[in-house]
Amino acid sequence: MSDQKTATVKFVVKIDEKTSADVHIEVYPKWAPIGAKRFLDLVKDKFFVDCRFHRVIPEFMCQFGIAGDPKHYKKWAQIKLKDDPVKVSNLRSHISFATSGPNARSTQLFINFVDNTGLDEQGFAPIGKVVKGMDIIDKVYAGYNESGKKPNQSSVKQFGNEYLDRHFPKLSTILSASILKSTSEISKA
Repeated sequence: MSDQKTATVKFVVKIDEKTSADVHIEVYPKWAPIGAKRFLDLVKDKFFVDCRFHRVIPEFMCQFGIAGDPKHYKKWAQIKLKDDPVKVSNLRSHISFATSGPNARSTQLFINFVDNTGLDEQGFAPIGKVVKGMDIIDKVYAGYNESGKKPNQSSVKQFGNEYLDRHFPKLSTILSASILKSTSEISKA
């Protein structure tokens, strides 16, 4: 596939009860075509609407990608992706899929708060980067990090936002996700 174009995705992110703002992510299929296509397919399916940043580690990254509705999560989570080769480093503002092993990417992604080049050799291939609103991403709620006091991913997958709202009400949320600019090249990935 030659001449692959970018797409711009807009998230409206709610940091807390008083603060919401736009975050723009440029998606580069030339960096990771399989991952880029999946991310855009998830956006089109409204997968990230009302999705929480469920894992936030200061000075490292923030993770999202478990849909608030368990049925919506299950629809996509069982469709695993082949790994893209790492062509670009995990630098500050770059977004990559999380994984549980080789060829196991599905719906969870993370945004790097800092340069995390050590993730490159572990196979985390960035699909794009935050081009507007990294200051907002830097403010996502990071108060649930202590052992035993952080979201349990199995419970999030099983119970969705009902579990998170009850036990972790301060988590920052992606209120909406939409594609602002796209090209036909991406849909061919």
